[in-house]
Amino acid sequence: MIYFDAAATTLEKPEAVSRAASSAIRSLASPGRGGHSAARRAEEIAFQCRAEAAELFGVPSPERVIFTFNATHGLNLAIRTLVKPGSHVIISGYEHNAVTRTLRAVGNISVTVVDTPLFFPDAAIEEFEQAIKQGADAVICNHVSNVFGYILPLEKIAEFCRESGVPLIVDASQSAGVLPVSLAELGAAYIAMPGHKGLYGPQGTGLLLCGESTAEPILFGGTGSASRLQEMPEDLPDRLESGTHNMPGIAGLLEGLRFVKRTGMERIGRHERDLAAYAARLLNQVPGVRVFASADLSHQSGVISFRVKDRDCEELAAALSRRAVAVRAGLHCAPLAHKTAGTLEGGTVRISFSAFNTPVQMEAFTGILRQVLREKVTF
Repeated sequence: MIYFDAAATTLEKPEAVSRAASSAIRSLASPGRGGHSAARRAEEIAFQCRAEAAELFGVPSPERVIFTFNATHGLNLAIRTLVKPGSHVIISGYEHNAVTRTLRAVGNISVTVVDTPLFFPDAAIEEFEQAIKQGADAVICNHVSNVFGYILPLEKIAEFCRESGVPLIVDASQSAGVLPVSLAELGAAYIAMPGHKGLYGPQGTGLLLCGESTAEPILFGGTGSASRLQEMPEDLPDRLESGTHNMPGIAGLLEGLRFVKRTGMERIGRHERDLAAYAARLLNQVPGVRVFASADLSHQSGVISFRVKDRDCEELAAALSRRAVAVRAGLHCAPLAHKTAGTLEGGTVRISFSAFNTPVQMEAFTGILRQVLREKVTF
């Protein structure tokens, strides 16, 4: 299979990830739920994972690294803490449903959408600055669009937030493990990220990096600590981690983090961006294909969207799947991004890369795509 859907999940993982997850099933108990060796070992693995993440993402202490089920879980925790009925929130025009649906669920809030054109960061900088100066209770922004690979000017947005004293929530779903992300440097209140994408961990894992001194839980129950209390503990990470941990996932995520650290985030990011540039060049040579990419790809990550004239995106993805090519088509859980970019009707076909993809695969993909486009459309 040619797997070009890393923006959803990196399917190919380092071997150490699966070994660690498999070993954890057999050898790790629940951290904080016993003084025996299996529980103690689980505590060690969990702490090591927090410590690796804290070092990689500029978190002041490992205790401020919260284990979540995915980035959506982390975003819910962050948004539910900072956004209340009556709040005013600023978001980019490229946010995922993990943000927009969560805001909708809070209810009775006002939202300013900075819906500047695709691949025009200067326009985004100007409009975010104006919006933030007018005041807000929170700013929520993804680092990279999951649809178009557009790298938003997060550093400048964070600067405006710091100057105005507005808390910032960052969705790093497409940038963690690929681009520099530092809680300390950004001064963000929260940064949410999945474990199963650029960090090469198993599905069902994620991290929430906490800069705020307090956070509101959305799940209540046992933490293995302060058991007499009938309120959730105040201290992190226990306040936000109720119930039994996903230790196989955490053990696998630890090895994924170590892979990213060992390989080098800069190296991985450069590899993916080079593939995206090559993909844009090859796809632009295919008749009828429109590629959504920045002119010099300076604001592009390892994600490329395209459309083909007179071809349905979903049908095209299905035809590619029948030829053992994995892509994603449609709205990619981000209708706001498509509305902003003018692709809401029909969506796009998205290809996205990981550290394990190669130029040879991209060449093969282009050949298969040409073959599919020559064939008669059948439903």
